[in-house]
Amino acid sequence: MRIGIIGAGALGGTFAALLARAGHEVEVTARGAGLEAIRAGGIRLSGGYGEAAVEVAANPRLTRRPELVLVCTKAQDAEAAITANAQSIEGLPTVVVQNGLDGVATAERLLPGTPCFGVLSIIAANYTEPGVVRVTTTATSYLGRGEGPADAESRRIAALLSDAVPVTAIGNFRGAQWSKLVVNMVNAVPAILGRPVQDVLRHGPTRRVVARSMRETVRVGVARGVRFGALQGLGDRRLRCFAALPVVLGQVLPWLMGVRMGQVPNLGSTQQSLRRGQPTEVDYLNGAVVREAGAAGLAAPVNAALVELVHRVERAGAPLDERELLAAIPS
Repeated sequence: MRIGIIGAGALGGTFAALLARAGHEVEVTARGAGLEAIRAGGIRLSGGYGEAAVEVAANPRLTRRPELVLVCTKAQDAEAAITANAQSIEGLPTVVVQNGLDGVATAERLLPGTPCFGVLSIIAANYTEPGVVRVTTTATSYLGRGEGPADAESRRIAALLSDAVPVTAIGNFRGAQWSKLVVNMVNAVPAILGRPVQDVLRHGPTRRVVARSMRETVRVGVARGVRFGALQGLGDRRLRCFAALPVVLGQVLPWLMGVRMGQVPNLGSTQQSLRRGQPTEVDYLNGAVVREAGAAGLAAPVNAALVELVHRVERAGAPLDERELLAAIPS
């Protein structure tokens, strides 16, 4: 099958390499050094899914009309990337592989009449060198759309992708997006401190900040009428129970997440953007919690503080000291 992948960073590069290895005809979009590296030497994948060195077509925009499209850009780049490729992909099944809550809605708005789906990926991958991706944690990805049960087209696309990497079609995709948003709360603090996610989640004071941001996210979701979807052992009942616990008990959840990541240092997507000197997607992660809280007439002070701290690191180009982090988080 001809598959177009818009964005060839950590996840886009992972999907591109695995789909090409499975025999699909893959074209990716990339920019700058990433585009040059892929054109010169392909995509080199290592880690959890084994070794792969694949040659794929690479261009600033898709040059041929695919049969299936994966949008794997950062959330803040999605609108421009979809718009730039609209003529090549309009009307085709389009799968948005992205953090945050807005990816599928953005694609539907820009591509009217196009069947749009979302994928929630728990795969952890480091992309710190152009054209080179290392998968540090493997996991099943989850595909769906809307709030109803998984439909036949979702199951078809999930089965196709599963030839290369495990993908499961799920219902209540909107609720699962919120569950993934809770998981993504592990990104900000490691990025602010410049430390691996596992280190942050092993250390009590920083782990408690993560737990508080996660708990705040769940409470905002509840206020917005969300029924959290099942994702990696998390679901509506478990997350609501977590949100009701005091932080001293609730911090067990991020600690367990850190244990499951294994020993290979996981930088998290926000920190990887900072290391590459690129804008982060914090406004679509912690910032989404702040916006949803405002819509519910609530405040989200922990997440608001983390948004500001990540932007401070973006401006300074250097991580903060732990004492600065802890002093900035409201008690």
